[in-house]
Amino acid sequence: MSDKTPRAIVIGGGPAGLMAAQTMAQAGLSVSVYDHMPTLGRKFLLAGRGGLNLTHSENIAAFLQRYDVPDWMAPHIAAFPPLALRQWAEDLGEPTFAGTSGRIFPKSFKASPLLRAWLRRLAASGVTFFPRHKFVGLKPDGGVAMLDAAGAEIHISPDAIVLAMGGASWGRLGSDGAWAPALQDAGMATVPFLPANCGFEVAWSAHFQARFAGAVLKTVKLSHHHTAQRGSLTLTSTGIEGGIVYGMARMIRQEILANGSARVEIDLRPDTSIAELTERLASPRGKTSLSTFLRKSVGLDPAAIGLLQEIAHASGIPLPNHPKALASRIKALPLVLQGVAGIERAISSAGGLARSECDENLMLKRWPGIFCAGEMLDWEAPTGGYLLQACFSTGFVAGRAAANWTRRLV
Repeated sequence: MSDKTPRAIVIGGGPAGLMAAQTMAQAGLSVSVYDHMPTLGRKFLLAGRGGLNLTHSENIAAFLQRYDVPDWMAPHIAAFPPLALRQWAEDLGEPTFAGTSGRIFPKSFKASPLLRAWLRRLAASGVTFFPRHKFVGLKPDGGVAMLDAAGAEIHISPDAIVLAMGGASWGRLGSDGAWAPALQDAGMATVPFLPANCGFEVAWSAHFQARFAGAVLKTVKLSHHHTAQRGSLTLTSTGIEGGIVYGMARMIRQEILANGSARVEIDLRPDTSIAELTERLASPRGKTSLSTFLRKSVGLDPAAIGLLQEIAHASGIPLPNHPKALASRIKALPLVLQGVAGIERAISSAGGLARSECDENLMLKRWPGIFCAGEMLDWEAPTGGYLLQACFSTGFVAGRAAANWTRRLV
């Protein structure tokens, strides 16, 4: 092999796969990227639909605790940390900034300019792209079987392979988890896919569904046991979702799977004390309706008032008349979550290829020369930049390790 350039392929054209491709190309490898969708980076583009949150600016110790497996993730993040990701974006003409929450965004807020610039750079470095190619399985010689764009099976046996085939959420964008049976057939352990960063189900009444589905409760606090988060919460036709829900999704999901339901509390007025609410609610109501009184006295919007009344009706416990008791209900409104929303609507997924199948360089222990990266590995994290950062970081680690592997073959 000393008379030719080492050849590597990447299967999966999301952030993890493209970062692996970039890293290998920069190391001098001839790199090809295969993806079963017609275009690359479709889920990455979706992530940028409301403003591309690339990473987070908090200190690294706190950053790592956002992952369910911080010790496992730590060396991968250290290899390509948030500062490196920000520099990468700036090098592509998309400088970044930290929002008030500490989240890092490109100044354009968009994913599409970044992806276009990235693909141009990869192409200029010699990376070739093969869309509409579907992974079939691993071959005994260490290569892979693929279905090409015409549906014919082809076998590819490069010097190194990086698998970055994604998780199992948003299947219409390419992350469908269809690769899992093929890896199981090759003797590898997988962990069942579960929704992560997902919504939860509540048995709303038909009246509440019709009136408030899609309403957003702004500046509330959601509590689950000893964990609480402030922000916006969206009422859906089947339950709740939103950033503060996603931040506690793993714990809530585990409780529902173990016990059949989970109880959370919503503070509808987190910036106002019980004492102040009690004082306002003690003012004479007169002939004013309860809804109007709550809106004028304590500033609750129609969706918050509707939620108060919906939970009172569902529980059979009427809203209290005493000002302090009503204030306490507003500050700690109990809500029973009865199910986990489907994985097809989840932002990300838990589960995938068992981490134990890979060594510290993300190479498959049973298949030397094959590396894995991104969401297809069994880890999870909340939204806020942690998901994308880990995809970029593990892609970098896998690509670097693959390049080093080919040097051993020279």
